[in-house]
Amino acid sequence: MREIVVFSGSAHHSLADQICADLGVELSPVEIHRFSNDCLQAQLQANCRQRDVYIVQPLVPPTQEHLMELLLMIDAARGASAAQITAVMPHYAYARSDKKDSSRISIGGRLVADLLSTAGANRVLTMALHAPQVHGFFSVPVDHLTAIGELAEHFRGKDLTDTVVVSPDLGNAKTATQFARLLGLPVAAGSKQRLADDTVVIDAIVGNVAGKRAIVLDDEIATGGSIVELLDRLQQFGCTGAAVACTHGLFTGKAVERLRNHPFITEMVTTDTVPRPSDWPELQVRSVAGLFAEAISRIHAGESVSSLFDGVDPSHAPPQPKLPF
Repeated sequence: MREIVVFSGSAHHSLADQICADLGVELSPVEIHRFSNDCLQAQLQANCRQRDVYIVQPLVPPTQEHLMELLLMIDAARGASAAQITAVMPHYAYARSDKKDSSRISIGGRLVADLLSTAGANRVLTMALHAPQVHGFFSVPVDHLTAIGELAEHFRGKDLTDTVVVSPDLGNAKTATQFARLLGLPVAAGSKQRLADDTVVIDAIVGNVAGKRAIVLDDEIATGGSIVELLDRLQQFGCTGAAVACTHGLFTGKAVERLRNHPFITEMVTTDTVPRPSDWPELQVRSVAGLFAEAISRIHAGESVSSLFDGVDPSHAPPQPKLPF
């Protein structure tokens, strides 16, 4: 079997280190050089010839910088005769640009997918894409992981009496429903209208939240505007408090200031797909390094990745038996 070689860009070294520790391999060094004209150059410091290369790089701010690093590392691996190159992107930021919802607007999710395959990526490994259709933007195989099992594990064993899972919007309701099933809870959702990147209006709550505690589940929290708006509505509808859980805790702009001391939030839980903010020690972080390590191991061995999620999420697991009609 070909040897595994793992590299990391500068976006999230600690996650790459943990993935390598779980895999039992060394993280190979990379030298990123910036020239006087601000151009970047990537040099992989380990032999790639006829090896399976995995490059770990979530697209986090500065997103364009980290994207360019990833493209250059993929190109370097291709030029070094790697047998297979997998872009491991725990967070694919451009997944939010997935449709033409205004005149003359770019669709960044598809463009970046094309750039990755043009650079030389043979496969993509990612987690919790913002929208399922982004999977179809790629012309190479995509292994799409989910963190809802890991997030649900955080709440197991706790007193969940009179608790309801709440999705901030109807688009995320399917994932929230599956998360609620893992915990045996009812589900509700907000009716959201986005006015700008950090401005949303939630005009209704679909489902019963009166007198209940909420577990708010979102795929990504950036500025925190949607969450704060949702919490205000939950209070108006008689909810007594809320824990907030998300896969990608970016917490950009004023998010930490908005959420850290919010009186309605009882706890905040996220995963380590992106680096944690240094000024929020109370933030609880669940590691998904083990999931990525197991997925890499299965890809390398030619085994099923989707079976990792049997009983967790049918959209990520093997097809269910067909009905007899």
